[in-house]
Amino acid sequence: MAADRWEQLYPDGPPQPNSPPAQPCTGLNQMPTTMVELTISCRGLRDLDIATKSDPQCFVYLKDSYQAKFFEVGRTEQIRDSLNPDFVRKVQLNFNFEVIQRIRFEVWDIDPVGKDFLGQMETTLADIIACKGRQFIKPLIGKSRNLNCGQIIIVVEEVVANKQVLTFTPSCAGIRRSLFSKRSTFLQIWKSNEDGTASVVHKTEVCPASTDPSFKTVSLKISSLCGGDFDRSIRFDLMKYSLSGNHRLMGSATTTVNTMLRGKGDENQIELQKGSSDKKRGTLHLKNISLKEEVTFVDFIRGGTELHFAVAIDFTASNGVPTDPRSLHFINPEKPNPYEIALKSIGDIISHYNPKEMYASFGFGAILPPAQTVSHHFPLNGNPHHPYCNGVEDLINCYRNILKQVILYGPTNFSPVIEATAEITRRNEDGNNYFILLIITDGIICDMDQTKKSIIKASSLPLSIIIVGVGSADFSAMTDLDSDDAILSAGGKKACRDIVQFVPLNRFLTRNGNYVHSMVELAREVLLEVPGQVLSYMNLKGFKPKKPSLAGPSAPTFNYNFT
Repeated sequence: MAADRWEQLYPDGPPQPNSPPAQPCTGLNQMPTTMVELTISCRGLRDLDIATKSDPQCFVYLKDSYQAKFFEVGRTEQIRDSLNPDFVRKVQLNFNFEVIQRIRFEVWDIDPVGKDFLGQMETTLADIIACKGRQFIKPLIGKSRNLNCGQIIIVVEEVVANKQVLTFTPSCAGIRRSLFSKRSTFLQIWKSNEDGTASVVHKTEVCPASTDPSFKTVSLKISSLCGGDFDRSIRFDLMKYSLSGNHRLMGSATTTVNTMLRGKGDENQIELQKGSSDKKRGTLHLKNISLKEEVTFVDFIRGGTELHFAVAIDFTASNGVPTDPRSLHFINPEKPNPYEIALKSIGDIISHYNPKEMYASFGFGAILPPAQTVSHHFPLNGNPHHPYCNGVEDLINCYRNILKQVILYGPTNFSPVIEATAEITRRNEDGNNYFILLIITDGIICDMDQTKKSIIKASSLPLSIIIVGVGSADFSAMTDLDSDDAILSAGGKKACRDIVQFVPLNRFLTRNGNYVHSMVELAREVLLEVPGQVLSYMNLKGFKPKKPSLAGPSAPTFNYNFT
């Protein structure tokens, strides 16, 4: 297909017993459920009292996508005689990136003899989190939509017990030699528990045989290191490394965060001792000590980073003839096929982080009449100049329409669509945009070597690749791309970071046809790594989140070439 230019997308702008110690892990990219706090205000409420003003109170309800009913998760205090209340009592919620969390705010006038409805507003927690400005402002809706019920104002902040991260570089000096040689060593760091026990929080890499071992810089959350108590004891154990896993303690040193923060000096040069012996085993040196606030995924979203969603669908002949009910592409009016399940479940999640809901959508592995050659990168909507679908429903409709026009063929090549998407991201490396490419496929990749090379090249770009396998094919080779255990390498090169997640759809399909629940679980599994991948890119490039502002980042121009 001839080269064409895409138009602008947004015009508006722990190791095993016999294993060596783990490599350094900062833990900064782990993304558990985040607690957020909502501050609620209202303006211009209706006055339903006769002699005085309304006495408003706000009730907050939540419903996950697999739940049938809303349930109360919090309420503010009641404020007497006010049509413009600023509620002091906060509402705290768990924010889950992977699932849709619908949230409803109801404001009532509370009187001694009853209560009157003042209005409500319903949205998703994702929409509030992704709001570009500090305030999320929406009109309250009354029993009659034509009634002016005022506005509700929501301010969201992340709640973390302690967002601070302690960074330092450890080394040791004067370590005694063994009888015949120097020792290979590593450090274990332990935190003190309230019951007097200790828990290991970090293990360094193994330093080759040396009497003065140096270790890589360590970054640890204060909450993990000392539970926020800067005077709690922290123990460093210098261990002699053994290939058998029978590592031996050489000496220990104890300090606290407060002591470490005093900076250079004798207090950060600590004697290593063993047991009750007064014999010095060496010295622990702690250098380059700093305490900083941890940056989170929410910080970047609140600061204006936008997530962009593209999809590529496998139209190879291994899917089966679309008119055959056994085909993975068979359109059944009573229930969605595997491709539709994947599109809707993941698309519905991403839509809340993509206000325009414009999705670049492609197919690969098919012949498009009247051409007689296979295309590995064609627009689902048939428009090479503007290959975007407006929302998830339009995406599914375009998928169904193009299915009637193409001839399913092959082979299953991933690299063309990966490289095309990488090209767009390469021109938008400013920290304001991050891209998610969803590839839905039924078969084993035919261009595996080239796909690996394409992924390695793209690992330095603001891109995540989600591969969803449909059908009963052997997908074991896909684990090579999903670098959870070892970083992807090919041709003598290694990826900068893990950007691929693979999930087989069959794991989430139920026999009783409960597709709603399976879609939720699929989305949770597939998108769970995205926040960490966003952070890994931002850390790689040294980007910091911007402060929330009413004016978001300028809209990027996305130009692609078709091949």
